[in-house]
Amino acid sequence: MKKTLAIIGLALCCFAAKAQQTVTSADIFLGLKKLNVLGSVLYVAAHPDDENTRLLTWLSKDRLYRTGYLSLTRGDGGQNLIGDEQGVALGMIRTQELLAARRIDGAEQFFSRAFDFGFSKNPQETFTKWDRETILADVVWTIRRFQPDVIITRFPTTGEGGHGHHTASAILANEAFKAAADPKRFPDQLKWVQPWQAKRILWNTFNFGGNNTQRPDQFTIDVGGFNPVLGKSYGEIAAESRSQHKSQGFGVPRSRGAAMEYFATTGGSAPTSDILEGVETDWKRVAGGAEVAALIKAASTSFDFLQPQKSLPQLAAIYKALEKLPEGYWRNQKMGEVRQLMAWCSGLFMEATTSVQNAVKGDTLRVGINVINRNDAPVKWNRFSLAGRDTLLNTALPANRNIGFVHHVYVAPELPNTQPYWLREKMQEGMFTIRDQQLIGQPDITPAFTASFSLDIAGVPVQFNLPVQYKYTDPVKGELLQPVFVMPAATVFSTPDLMIYPKGAEQPKAMQVQLNANRRLQASAAVAVRSSDKEITQPYQPLALEKNAARTFNFTIDPKQVEGRERDALQAFATIKEGNNEQEAYLSTTSINYDHIPTIRYFYNDDVKMLHFPLKTVGKRIGYITGAGDKVPAALEEMGYEVVVLDEKGLLRNNLQQYDAIITGVRAYNTNDWLQPQYEKLMQYVQEGGNLIVQYNTSSQVGPLKARIAPYPFDITRNRVTDENAAVSFLLPNHPVLNFPNKIGADDFKGWIQERSIYHGTSPDPAFEKVLGMSDPGESSDGGSLMIAKYGKGFFTYTGLVFFRELPAGVPGAYRLMANLIALNNKKAF
Repeated sequence: MKKTLAIIGLALCCFAAKAQQTVTSADIFLGLKKLNVLGSVLYVAAHPDDENTRLLTWLSKDRLYRTGYLSLTRGDGGQNLIGDEQGVALGMIRTQELLAARRIDGAEQFFSRAFDFGFSKNPQETFTKWDRETILADVVWTIRRFQPDVIITRFPTTGEGGHGHHTASAILANEAFKAAADPKRFPDQLKWVQPWQAKRILWNTFNFGGNNTQRPDQFTIDVGGFNPVLGKSYGEIAAESRSQHKSQGFGVPRSRGAAMEYFATTGGSAPTSDILEGVETDWKRVAGGAEVAALIKAASTSFDFLQPQKSLPQLAAIYKALEKLPEGYWRNQKMGEVRQLMAWCSGLFMEATTSVQNAVKGDTLRVGINVINRNDAPVKWNRFSLAGRDTLLNTALPANRNIGFVHHVYVAPELPNTQPYWLREKMQEGMFTIRDQQLIGQPDITPAFTASFSLDIAGVPVQFNLPVQYKYTDPVKGELLQPVFVMPAATVFSTPDLMIYPKGAEQPKAMQVQLNANRRLQASAAVAVRSSDKEITQPYQPLALEKNAARTFNFTIDPKQVEGRERDALQAFATIKEGNNEQEAYLSTTSINYDHIPTIRYFYNDDVKMLHFPLKTVGKRIGYITGAGDKVPAALEEMGYEVVVLDEKGLLRNNLQQYDAIITGVRAYNTNDWLQPQYEKLMQYVQEGGNLIVQYNTSSQVGPLKARIAPYPFDITRNRVTDENAAVSFLLPNHPVLNFPNKIGADDFKGWIQERSIYHGTSPDPAFEKVLGMSDPGESSDGGSLMIAKYGKGFFTYTGLVFFRELPAGVPGAYRLMANLIALNNKKAF
């Protein structure tokens, strides 16, 4: 039996929340042309959005090279413009945004195990979080698997990229350029791959952010061409690709016309006329490839755009010629491309879909299988496989008729939950834990179920592996496809996320645990919550829940649960008895839903943080203006404040003097155009005794950057303190914000996560008082993290302190300092 390689791309291109992706004759024609191109380029940088999408588009769609982007991180440590997801949840959003971008520009996507822990000022700091040898191994692994002829870095090794992660990505890429070719480096990888030496490594120099690294003597190419087959310029396609980075607000205009890219050589031979100079990029690089090249040229020359199925005999001949070649990288790569083209030319439509998104353990999943031979091509359907069951068909597919059947899949209890593979194990500091070598670098999760279609097309045996997808019709958006998830029979959800027990005012607090039935449960259940040394268990009680129903269990958590400790955590779990079967439900699940990416679902232990520390508050009612999304309002409510979320109408109509403080969320002035017209009203609120606290805004061009936000002028910089343990000095130790109602000291800055402060204020009017001094190692102290001005009877505060990270993380000092900011306009002497 002839060996076939599975093609997954046909299915994964449809994995976003959209209708089936269509393929045009233009795509097929370019695919035919690409068969005669045997060159590859790998672009390397640190984050989602670092890639040069215009260059990737040109490499992929003009030069027709196999093109890849290795982003060392998934962007977990950035800010989120479209929601309140942070950390690993944000990383999952940005992963899908990168995949959406690659579907447009034609490149492939890879990652390392590195975690984006936030802004880093230099590579030395970066490598204190990333294990340098481990991440280098990941870059080497990607190079050995992808076998690029040329490697390109977005950033230099000398620091002009500004971000420590940027510089580190270039350092690692240049080290890997040599290490990938050395069989003594990371020899365990050689079970699957071979050493690989790229021809050269280039730095794609740049001119942005006020930093011009381009020089007249550098190698240049024009990537701004127009592709008449696609009807778009590469700048237009690249803009569509880059605009997928929606969580970062990176929508960009389409560009047209010449666009020069500059390159400096950092390893290997320098190019003088072509980026792949010195590399055979046609079939001369493969022994016996001349016959294949001639067949491909004939197929592309005679291609009929109106009847692409006429190319099938030529594609079959190409495939058979490829089979005769020695086993090798380009032979196997091109065989996969030919199989893809044969499916496209035949107009072959295949799908495996369900009418439910959750495949619950213990249930049976009904999967609809459909295949249509839309171009009357010579196609025979031999076999279908799903979840360990084979169906023999051996039937010729008639022209344009829907051939299908229903396949039932038992969702076995031992199946793993559908979880991003990089979250399956507890992560290390700065890195995800991934033990399966072959998973490293993969961009996405493995589908819950994969359907295998084995066919003959024009006499060539091919196999297509497609994910089983959830298909539904939205009354506004039409037919949509989403991933399917394997789920446990039950999950738990706890609320609140955090409970504060102020010392000296400890009171019992209510906690709710919701048991969610993902399938019908006829059982008995006992629900418990457990801290580090105590457990509260409710007795077994009958539990009859229909699918998607829930039961809430109430607990009263006594302060004694955290007696003698500053912090603890409660974990909820349920023991469920169904007949003789007993199982424990302890995982919670979260869904992330945005229109531009597929549904994301992941599982986690839903711990409730318990904090026991000295905390006093003054004031009761707070108006909160949301910005780019954060979880500060929930933290304020746990402190005991009543929080009223103010939108444009609420701010316009309400008497603002009813609020003890008004707080703006992160980037509020960048994202809310309507705040500018409310400037005078907010200033009047402060002047009459109010307290306006503005959390950081960026100095980017997102939204009304030049909006007036304070009663006195000041500027916003990109200055930040990235060391979460940086020493903090008290510039005005007698200022009320450091003394009332809580005495703030050095201990209040212990236990902070990721960073201290970002987007500091600078060049302030003399009316501003700088309260705190802090800096990263080797830098001068910066007082722009907390600036307070008296205006009339009230106070205005601008702060870059990352309350949006510290409060949800349960950092006591952040709560105490926020309480003092809220108390600034209190007339009581401290």
